[in-house]
Amino acid sequence: MRTYSKGARTERELMLMLQNNGYSVMRSAGSGVNSITPDIIAVRKGRGLAFECKAWEKSNITFEREKIDVLKEWQSNTMMDTFIGWRSNGSGWLFISLGELAPTGKGYIITRRNALAIGRKFDEMVQQNAIAQKAD
Repeated sequence: MRTYSKGARTERELMLMLQNNGYSVMRSAGSGVNSITPDIIAVRKGRGLAFECKAWEKSNITFEREKIDVLKEWQSNTMMDTFIGWRSNGSGWLFISLGELAPTGKGYIITRRNALAIGRKFDEMVQQNAIAQKAD
């Protein structure tokens, strides 16, 4: 139950950040349990973002292949940029696109080092989405 509470708290934190930046936000029912939708969906002026959230202090996060395949299909069907939102105490939020995950034999992985090298923080991600809105 402690892991669920930590994950739910992390998701609510990201929802508030998005709301404070003008997004309408929804947390998926069964978030953390089902594997058919991202944890959070955010929309502003017709452009959407989707997030699979992880609150993880270890040096990497691994994903089952099926989970990422479902998220890639979601991204393709909805045309929403879909990210892994990784929240850790030392680094804050980092956002990794699905294409930036490294394939392994059984799934995908992102290391903290690679996530930090990508360096996509919240403000940059929101700004990129706003630029895309203007281009639409």
